[in-house]
Amino acid sequence: MIDYPFQSPPDEGEGIEVAPGVIWLRLPLPMALDHVNVYALREADGWTVVDTGFDTRRARAIWQRLRSGPLQGLPVVRVIGTHHHPDHIGLAGWFMQTDGAELAMSRTAWLTARMLQLDIQDTPTAQALDFWRRAGMPADLLERRAAERPYNSADVVHPLPPGYTRLHEGEEMRIGGRRWRVAMGDGHAPRHVTLWSLDDDLVIGGDQLLPSISPNLGVYPNEPEADPVGEWLASCARMALLAEDRHLVLPGHKLPFTGLPDRLRQLADNHHGALARIEDALAKAPRSAVGCFDILFKRRIAGMEFGLALVEAVAHINHLRRAGRIRAVGESDGAVLWGA
Repeated sequence: MIDYPFQSPPDEGEGIEVAPGVIWLRLPLPMALDHVNVYALREADGWTVVDTGFDTRRARAIWQRLRSGPLQGLPVVRVIGTHHHPDHIGLAGWFMQTDGAELAMSRTAWLTARMLQLDIQDTPTAQALDFWRRAGMPADLLERRAAERPYNSADVVHPLPPGYTRLHEGEEMRIGGRRWRVAMGDGHAPRHVTLWSLDDDLVIGGDQLLPSISPNLGVYPNEPEADPVGEWLASCARMALLAEDRHLVLPGHKLPFTGLPDRLRQLADNHHGALARIEDALAKAPRSAVGCFDILFKRRIAGMEFGLALVEAVAHINHLRRAGRIRAVGESDGAVLWGA
């Protein structure tokens, strides 16, 4: 059973001690998912911070309040990035610049974060436009997107210096007076770091282990044949071998929770159910990936949600195609139609 030992999150600029020497902090995000959780672990000479939030003027101001408040004026000596997404790595370079902090993350996550931070685009690439068209993006929206400046990681990620400490699957490391085991997940982000305490019940889950929402599993134009759904299901199976009901999971969003074995089953079942629904619908009539929105999400998708919905729909199509459960059966206005 999933339970929430802490009923309310920390207020802006404040922290909650969830275990001795471990402080839960929260940074705002300018989107529907309006926050990211970060964690500070006390070291002899300062703090290790797990994830950072976006690099925005507001986030920096909040961190200055956190420095003088919960962090007691002590420096950030190390940043651990769970994965490459900007809400988790946005201020890592800032802490490296201001505090001389070490950055530790997986090699794939660091390479991806640095590549995206350096890759600035004023207009969508031809590959992106073709990807959206083949997924079934409506022509009017495709035309509008073609004329817009796309989202750039550099908009909210501080420059990352060319140096970091690599985290490996299965290694043990010492953080905040505890020994931790590194376990890597995939699907939401490649080589996503989770940390499992060997001295008590704490697990730092990032976006790999969330309590009440499922993280986005997306396929993007740079790797259009990817299978993040398959990688996610495999990761859930690996994590299930480590998970125990006693674990207190510190997630990247929402509230810390217990009941991880049940939650991992839910996360896997959610996608197995979605795959079965899509396969059943395609047996009745061909659809594009975008045409599967109502089947996959069971609600209307509009506005800023459209892009995330598109990449997740393509991810489920890719998984079914790789498994031989569906195949391309034609095209409509440049969009690939899929049938069972």
